[in-house]
Formats: sequence, structure tokens, C-alpha cells
Amino acid sequence: MIKADLLLTNAEFVTLDGPASALAVLGDRIVALEEVPAREVVDLGGAVVTPGFHDAHNHMAWFGLTLSEVDCRVTSLDALYAAVEAAPDGEWVVGFGYDQNKCGGHPTREGLDRVARGRKVWIKHTSGHMCVVNTPVLAALGIAGQTVEVTGGVVDTETGLLQEQAQQLVNPLVLPYPVDTLVDAIDRAGRVYLSEGVTSCVEAGIGGGWIGKSPVELEAYHRAREQGRLHVRVELMVAADALHEITELGLGLDLGLRTGFGDDWLRIGPTKIFSDGSLIGHTAAMCHDFADTPGNHGYLQGDAETLRAQIIAAHRAGWRVATHAIGDAAIDLVLDAYDEAQRSHPRPDVRHRVEHFGVSRPDQVRRAFELGVIPVPQGRFVNEIGDGMLRALGPGRAAWAYRQRSLLDAGLVVPGSSDRPVVSGAPLLGMHDMVNQLTSSGAPFTPAEAVTGLEALRAFTSGSAYASKQEHLKGTLSAGKLADLVVLSGNPATTDRINEIQVLRTMVGGRFRWSS
Repeated sequence: MIKADLLLTNAEFVTLDGPASALAVLGDRIVALEEVPAREVVDLGGAVVTPGFHDAHNHMAWFGLTLSEVDCRVTSLDALYAAVEAAPDGEWVVGFGYDQNKCGGHPTREGLDRVARGRKVWIKHTSGHMCVVNTPVLAALGIAGQTVEVTGGVVDTETGLLQEQAQQLVNPLVLPYPVDTLVDAIDRAGRVYLSEGVTSCVEAGIGGGWIGKSPVELEAYHRAREQGRLHVRVELMVAADALHEITELGLGLDLGLRTGFGDDWLRIGPTKIFSDGSLIGHTAAMCHDFADTPGNHGYLQGDAETLRAQIIAAHRAGWRVATHAIGDAAIDLVLDAYDEAQRSHPRPDVRHRVEHFGVSRPDQVRRAFELGVIPVPQGRFVNEIGDGMLRALGPGRAAWAYRQRSLLDAGLVVPGSSDRPVVSGAPLLGMHDMVNQLTSSGAPFTPAEAVTGLEALRAFTSGSAYASKQEHLKGTLSAGKLADLVVLSGNPATTDRINEIQVLRTMVGGRFRWSS
């Protein structure tokens, strides 16, 4: 009889697939859920074991880069300017994470100039959908004091605020990041992920547009893997800006690469398309004005017909499509396009996605189910940016925001995701907010959308696996599946204080790769 490599005992096994008295691993797979002969036995001292957490929407390289940038997640503009002034000497000061809802407004070009000591300053909003630059940056771009129009974006050279697609104006000064810089960022990010129980993630946009960091960003992930620095499994969304027409195949990448290429460590996932912007940034495309800014209902990031054609072309070429849509007007456009794509070019079990599905009317929830579309909301938004979302929507529409319960009740599979570094990415925090539905100020967000701890755990495990069409490999602790798991101090399924649970160990591919 072949012995298992490892046997885990004396634990509460939350398999999400039936009972287990122990868990045996051979190579990178689970081979038994009972005690069998093994070369090594580990007594877990009564801890809880669940499937490894899978973040269905995050920005891994972007997060890794922020770990070496100026932290602008502050509660006043004075504190933000002080952080910029204190930044180490150099040609650039790059900051991340400010939220005008928390610090009292957007920083300004003039304010940054006062503390920059002549340096170029680039401060990125927490949503990633806008940034503020100072005069030296505008001068280097040749647009200081000028009126500039950008399709799908807004430029304000007086204040230095660049919204949505206008952020790409800065790209010639800062991109592409060197591949080795991105490898370092991926390495740093992955180490954090392991400490939080993350074993798989979806990188939500590489290779182009305002979200990409390099046209050869895929090489950074390959190189990280070759060097043993890709610590978690990664599915890569390719920015639609990186696709082009290929003879016979349609919209795609050279060599015919598309969704599904790769293996269980690193693979190409959907193509990523942006239809609109940010809710707290008031650039999401809404059917009605924002409650706190009358006259503003956001905007699409491109011509509606162009976006529709892009979605259909990607579907026709064999891609799964993941379209960012937060406002209900954007969601209408995306669902229409998915419907037309499938009717014109039928494909089985496609599982196109709507990233965020931020403000969804009841009819849109029903239609997503009918179309087999996967909504990808972020539970942690409830806490960290919930107060700003409530102000933007007002009481009449707040109930439509970042739904969870309504999606499950409609029969949809809900994955768990963070959108890190927009908010903190620890899955246990996301689960906590899915259950408790409280903003950072303690205000109720949408209590009717609360889910149970078990449902939140399923979202960050089996739900995310389903969203990636990987449920045959991961998402539950089952014989034959990948040995990706997390050892916890408590059971998320049986407490509403999930934020107090500690990650004790994280296993990926049959090896413990992090321990507390």
C-alpha cells in the first residue's frame, strides 16, 4: 500500500464536501479524508481546517508595488500633504490609497506643489480610477494650463485631477515598469497573501490600459514562478487593450493564446474590459444622478457601441469576458452585450463575469441568472468605503449596492473577492463584512444582504473556484483535488466575529508555505 506523504489529524475539518476525520496528502493532491498510513503525521491541536481562500478579483502586482509607495490612506488633507513632504528624496513621489470621502476632499496640484520640493508627485485614489498630479508632471506631459479632452475620462489641469482613461496620460512618464520590479512586487504580495490564507487569486488586469503595468506583464509572472517567487496560484485577466485582430481567430493575442492557456499554477483567464468607473469616485455610469452630486450620473469609459462590439468580438474569439461594471447603466450595457454575444455565437457554459456588479436593480439580478453570468461583488467594500457609497446613492438606492443575499437567493453563484489594494484584501475581513454589513463608522450598510458565515466561506472557496471554472480542482477539501488549505484558530461558519479568527498555517500544493 502506498503511504501518503502527510496526514493531518486532530482538527475540525470544514471540507464543504462532507465529513472528514483526518486529511491525507500525496504529492500536491488530497488522497483521503480519514486516517491512512503516512510518512509524516501532523497534529493540529484542535484547529480548524478549511479549503484555501481564493480571491476572485485582486490586483497582485499593483498591491505589491504599493508596499513601497507613500501610504495616503489618511483622514485629512494635512496628513496627506505631510506624508508627501516626508517622502524620501528622489525624482518622484508616488502615493496610493487616498479617499476624498475620508480625508476631506481631493488633494490639489497646488497643494502638492507646496510640499513637493520640486519633485514630480503622482497620488493614486484608493479606487484606482483617478489620480492627482502636480505641476512638474503636467509640465513634463506638455499639458500644464491647457484644456485636454480624453474619451472615457476627465482632465482638470487646474486641480491636477485625472479621472479614468485620462490617467493614461501619465503612462509615458512611468511605464512600463521593469519586469524585475514587477517580479519583486509579485513576490512581496504573495508573501502577504499566504499569511492571510490565500492560496489562489485572479489578477484583474494585465498588459494594457490604465490598469496594466507593462506590455510584457505576463513575463513577470512567468519569471516569478521560475524563481520560486510565485507563492500562490494565479489566473491572469488580460486587459482588452492588449488584444488585437488575428487572422482567422479574431480578437486575441499572438500565437493564438487565450482563456484557459496554462496550468494549475499560472493560467490565462478572461479578458478584462472596463465599461465604467468608480462609485465612491462618482464616475460609475448610473441611470440616475448621484444623491450627493446632483447633475452627475457618471459616464462610460468608451462609446457604448464600441464597448458592445468589443465584448461580442472577445466572446466570438473564445475568450471568457470579465467586464467591470459598477453603475446600473453600465450593467445594462454589459448584460445586453453578453446576451447578444451568446445568441449570435453560442458557446456552452461560458461563465462571463460582471466585475463588481456594484449597483444592481432587481431586474438585473434576475437577468444575470438567466444569462448564466457571474457577478463578482466585494464584501470588504461594505466596511472600508461603505459610508462613501451610502452618501453617493442615498437611501433610495442603497439597497441595490454590492448585493450578496439577493444574488444567492436568485440562484447565482457568488465568488469572494477583495479588489485589493482598493481595500484590505484579507479574506477573513471580507467574510466578516459579508455577514455583519456594517460600515467603518458603524452604520448599517444593507442588512438585508447579509449572508451566513458558511455562505461567506463558500464564496471565498468554492464560489471563486466556480467563477474560474476550476471547481474540479479546488474550492472544497475532497479526495483528488489540490491540497490547498488553511489552518485557522476558529470556524468562520459558526461565528459572526470572523475578523478575530487568526490564520495559523497555509498550505499550497501539499506543502505548508506559511506558519504563524
